[in-house]
Amino acid sequence: MSEYVLEMTDVSKSFPGVKALDHVQLKLRPGKVHALMGENGAGKSTLMKCMFGIYKMDEGQIKIDGQPVTISDPMDALKKGIAMVHQELQPIPARTVGENIFLGRYPLKKLFGFISVVDHKKMYEDTAALLKKVRMSFDAHQKVGELSVSQMQSVEIAKAVSANCRVLILDEPTSSLTANEVEALFRIIEDLKAENVAIVYISHKMDEILRIGDEVTIMRDGKYIGTWDAQELTTEKIITQMVGRELKNLYPPKNNVPGEVVFEVKDFTSINPRSFRHVNFQLRKGEILGVGGLVGAQRTELMEGLFGIRSHSSGQIFYKGKEMTINRPKDAIDSGIAMLTEDRRGSGIMGVLSVADNISISSLNQYLDYGFMINGKKVEQLVQDNVKKMNIKTASSKTQIKSLSGGNQQKVLVGRWLANNPDVLILDEPTRGIDVGAKYEIYCIIEELARSGKSIIMISSEMGELIGMSDRIMVMCDGRVTGFIDGKDATQENIMALATQFE
Repeated sequence: MSEYVLEMTDVSKSFPGVKALDHVQLKLRPGKVHALMGENGAGKSTLMKCMFGIYKMDEGQIKIDGQPVTISDPMDALKKGIAMVHQELQPIPARTVGENIFLGRYPLKKLFGFISVVDHKKMYEDTAALLKKVRMSFDAHQKVGELSVSQMQSVEIAKAVSANCRVLILDEPTSSLTANEVEALFRIIEDLKAENVAIVYISHKMDEILRIGDEVTIMRDGKYIGTWDAQELTTEKIITQMVGRELKNLYPPKNNVPGEVVFEVKDFTSINPRSFRHVNFQLRKGEILGVGGLVGAQRTELMEGLFGIRSHSSGQIFYKGKEMTINRPKDAIDSGIAMLTEDRRGSGIMGVLSVADNISISSLNQYLDYGFMINGKKVEQLVQDNVKKMNIKTASSKTQIKSLSGGNQQKVLVGRWLANNPDVLILDEPTRGIDVGAKYEIYCIIEELARSGKSIIMISSEMGELIGMSDRIMVMCDGRVTGFIDGKDATQENIMALATQFE
């Protein structure tokens, strides 16, 4: 028997204009957590999709228990004991938790001795037992569409565990989980390790990798860099290997100078009594206002209310001293306000459209000839200017945005809003799910925008990001603003003190 449950050697994969994998290798030991790390676009997810049968390798070999195998599709991968939880969730909202977990492999029973039908009783009994095993308190009959994003992610993890796999791929599994849910996931991982399951863990969160990883493989630009014992590594060593250079500072120097108040919110209250209420704050020209708080603090809901996505029952919004009426996003956009949403896939990108379409969609009315004909040359120039300015890595402007890495997708969305030349930008978790190198590029863009006089509201769940980027930090708890902290005085302790200031 091989010491490895699964081996991938000399794996190569190309897409039009891009070599995504260049002779990559990966070796997984049973009962170990193998962290797979690299910048966005390094090829991590592509490698896993080759392992799971979503992509066909151009070159290379996969062995299971030392024997060469061919994985033709995801169902074949499941039969061979490989399960995967994808970074981008694709649940069926109208179906139940049980139906989502057993999708494509429902337990069957015979009617009249020869007709096969779904055995719903067994399916829900098995789902309840599975949820108990992975310590999740969901009702097996509940519709998945009624769950939060973090709960949906938990269901996907339960689904993978239900396959009794020997290899489990977790691609950014904690990107939408609360702290308690992350701890629950780590307990599940420990249970699976005890059952000799090999786990591939893809994450940009260094603290998680160093806490639960046994081995770490690092990729860069589609190439294999090396594999290390996790105990030999530090955050600094991982970053250096990922980006190919040493990052002296995680955040750019702050050269913006906040000026006069340009945006003010007074007594802003949601129509939902359990959401944001009596919110007051000011935003200055050229200022980066960080917004901190725990999950459930209603930060996103507040910003969606200000942008016209959610209804409010009372309150006033002033822009450059004049009261504004914002009942829908178009009102906000017309007033010079832009919003980058937290859910990049769900409400940000238009995956089947090109990079050009995604950048230009919000500003096409500025490039009309005779009031109704789109000037293609001007639009293409806009797109090329943004691709260059944002350093977007794409084969061409015609490439579908869904094929880009998360960091490049995020830069496309920033470029979309900048095409409208807004004065106020609301950025909701602008670096969620992107690597340390791409994060730094996003930080530089934010700092440059503030320096040019744009006013930034930045929601972030990462303490270091809030402290490193903000001129001031507004902290929320349970729908209320509990205080403001000057960026120079901010610490994790005083942010958390305000974030847990319940009534």
